[in-house]
Amino acid sequence: MNDDVPQSPRRRSGAPPQVWLDLQGGLGKPTKELLLQHYTKCRGIRQRFSAALAQPMAEALDAARQQPVAYVDETGAPTGNADGCNPDRKRGWQWVMVTAVVTVFVQGLSRSTAAAIELLGNAFGGIVVSDRFSAYNHLPTHQRQLCWAHVIRDLAAIAERPGASAEFGAELLDLQQQLFALWRQWKDTAIDWSTLQLADRPIHQAFVAPLQGVVELGCQRGERTPWAKTVCTCHKLLQVDDGLWTFLEIEGIEGIEPTNNAAERALRQSVIQRKISHGVQSARGAICRSRLLTVTTTLRKQGRDVWEFLEQAWIAHHRGGVMPSLLPDP
Repeated sequence: MNDDVPQSPRRRSGAPPQVWLDLQGGLGKPTKELLLQHYTKCRGIRQRFSAALAQPMAEALDAARQQPVAYVDETGAPTGNADGCNPDRKRGWQWVMVTAVVTVFVQGLSRSTAAAIELLGNAFGGIVVSDRFSAYNHLPTHQRQLCWAHVIRDLAAIAERPGASAEFGAELLDLQQQLFALWRQWKDTAIDWSTLQLADRPIHQAFVAPLQGVVELGCQRGERTPWAKTVCTCHKLLQVDDGLWTFLEIEGIEGIEPTNNAAERALRQSVIQRKISHGVQSARGAICRSRLLTVTTTLRKQGRDVWEFLEQAWIAHHRGGVMPSLLPDP
């Protein structure tokens, strides 16, 4: 294929060409035979598009690291060893960082703290909204907002256990319901920010009390009972309690969502592609997929035309000119 710009699907026909469908991970019949048939044809153009997107990707990642709030999550992303970069056949991981301006994907072979730092950068100064996964523990508590959706599932599990666990669980669930009733009132502009913060304080204090009560009651070392699970969960929540309330207590930043649902939603396309294509076969493939996911997810969120952006990036990279940006217009 020469360096001529591929024609837009709108200019050719009502349906996008097969290559464009492949770039989107949208194969009509996701069979292994079809994937193998298209692999060789698409590999070259994928890599050339990937090279064309290197600059917009770097700019987007830099911008994301400067945002006041980032919603972060990760999911499994199988990665092969076609290029010799994964000789141990490690499981790959797709990371995502959702911000107000861009959504950035980075794929690697690790789910460690080092991988989280690779995504966030060494000097990230904003708030990270995530689950309680240990890879984010390098961040100070005042920079973390822990996902309440995960916490609520833990509380529901406690409430479903017999005996005292059920009582403590019901009490904690009632308090979180009070908290989010107030949160919804603020989002509906029924109350202002200061009123929300003031009403939150007694709920926070009341929430900590049963956690402390359960931990103080404790359980026997090595005990394997429903109550022991409750003690363990409450102990973990108590350790990160301050990180549960950041969305209400950080001065100067209003509207931090108390869940990382935005990041989980952003990962859905990656999960769908994983099920269709069974992952990537090389490090270059992982980079390509991350760049394409970054471009398509960001532009769709901004309401911009994906094909037009790819066309402009192709022209700028192969013929020279101004490279388009994933950042929204000021």
